Amino acid sequence: MSTTEPTTTEPINDSLDGALLTAARGRRSDHLPVWFMRQAGRSLPEYRARRQGTVMLQACQDPDLVTELTMQPVSRHGVDAAILFSDIVVPLVVAGIDVDIVPGVGPVIEAPVRSLEDVRALPQLDPAGLDFLGTAVRRLVAELDSTPLIGFSGAPFTLAAYLIEGGPSKDHALTKAFMYGRPELWDELLSALAEYASVFLRVQAAAGASVLQLFDSWAGALPAAAYERYVLPYSRRVFASLDDLDVPRIHFGVGTGELLGLMAQAGAEIVGVDWRVPLAQAVSRIGPGHPVQGNLDPAILLADWDVIEAAVREVVGQGRDAPGHIFNLGHGVLPQTDPEVLTRVVDLVHSLPAR
Repeated sequence: MSTTEPTTTEPINDSLDGALLTAARGRRSDHLPVWFMRQAGRSLPEYRARRQGTVMLQACQDPDLVTELTMQPVSRHGVDAAILFSDIVVPLVVAGIDVDIVPGVGPVIEAPVRSLEDVRALPQLDPAGLDFLGTAVRRLVAELDSTPLIGFSGAPFTLAAYLIEGGPSKDHALTKAFMYGRPELWDELLSALAEYASVFLRVQAAAGASVLQLFDSWAGALPAAAYERYVLPYSRRVFASLDDLDVPRIHFGVGTGELLGLMAQAGAEIVGVDWRVPLAQAVSRIGPGHPVQGNLDPAILLADWDVIEAAVREVVGQGRDAPGHIFNLGHGVLPQTDPEVLTRVVDLVHSLPAR
């Protein structure tokens, strides 16, 4: 899709597209769409029961389990979209890289990538190894009927950060040293990872995903100049590889308030906003023509309802400055969140004027 597509704030009948796809195209529909990052997760007792005894990365490659877990929050909360149950490191796993998700830690790489030999040894991601992904998406599209399915991938920088650090990091010092000190090798690594993300996203789109989201979880660790030079070109490459698809694209990062204007240049129609910047301010930084997604602080959902309601209304009000707004959290649902609160938030958002 082109970011130059005309936008309007006039409400339209969303019976064909659904509210989320209408908002993604920069239009206002009959109600404000809402879904939650990590809506299929540990906040749901049915999720915890179903996941018991299963390893995360195995679960992500089981089409039956992926379908069931993806559907759980749609059935419970009445959200306007499903997001595929998966993990941002799945493309690395399918490519043949030794990754484990350690409870309480996160993704851990057995052999970090830190040398020319390491980069040159990275395998290609063969779409033939993603049959499980296409199968899961097709099943979900059939089961969801008119509810959109969001497919996603980790962004090249975030995948690189995991590969270089060997796991989660507080300062990303090894990644930054690699990036600043070996720019030619950095280009080789990020180019390979951009191809991973492109392949992973295109398989989901081909199977019927209605929207694609690129997660750059660690981009907020960088200053704007470094992001523009070392990260933006590769995110742009991923989005450019999807230009031939009639699928709206979302670009989201954590801690990226100072990068929003640059992220808007990457090629996605929608820019996701985390909770650290007021949404109205984010809309101004992003610039005209871009719908936004976000950006309630996930921790607010642990407060009393009157606090939650006021915060939801504030986000909805500020989102009216954008041509389209998809209500979401500023990051994933916290595991200790009461699922009944999430359902109440959905009902509240749907009850508020969309413009």
